[in-house]
Amino acid sequence: MEDTIEVILQDHSRVLSTDRPHPAFSACLGALLTGVYGVWSLFATPGFRRVPWRLKVPYLPSSKDQTLNIMKLLEGRTGRLADLGSGDGRVVFAASSAGFRCTGFEINSILLTYARSKAHWRGVPSGQATFVNKDFWKTDLSAYNNVTAFLAPGVMAVLGEKLLKELPDDARVIACRFPFPDWPQQSSAGSGLDQTFAYDMSSVRSHLRKEPNTAV
Repeated sequence: MEDTIEVILQDHSRVLSTDRPHPAFSACLGALLTGVYGVWSLFATPGFRRVPWRLKVPYLPSSKDQTLNIMKLLEGRTGRLADLGSGDGRVVFAASSAGFRCTGFEINSILLTYARSKAHWRGVPSGQATFVNKDFWKTDLSAYNNVTAFLAPGVMAVLGEKLLKELPDDARVIACRFPFPDWPQQSSAGSGLDQTFAYDMSSVRSHLRKEPNTAV
């Protein structure tokens, strides 16, 4: 009887045992993950050393629906447009095709080269779409009456302070996914992750002047 129980327990333990992965498999998996991270970091992090830590935002491209929502909120407008963190240039290309004179600000040299190459391949005139290797945080944006930004929630308040100081009253700001805290929205388009928000600077300043302890 004891021999029978021992045999049953041995068979049961073999069923429940978990094989450890082969060392070669573990090594290959680690190398693969390291390679994937390395490729991602090439696109997401170059230029970060030039930006203070609290203002760093990794690259995340706008979706097709998000780009369409941006253009909806820019309908009827003209002039110069600044795309803050232009990435691969998709917002700049969409806006330039609608007649805006666009500047894409991008500190990631790989994305910048890609966007410039794409503009050249498409035959887009430099006066219509320009990509510059500049930190928009250190650039005066007063010459632009349209601004688009897809950044991160942690930097929106700081960006709002900058735009309040620099943009003209007739400027419109489009924020993707993450709205400005305490700014009244003029309108919005889309929903969920693709939602975009429009702000007119004259309305924002008028609203904030009514708020106590707010510098405008």
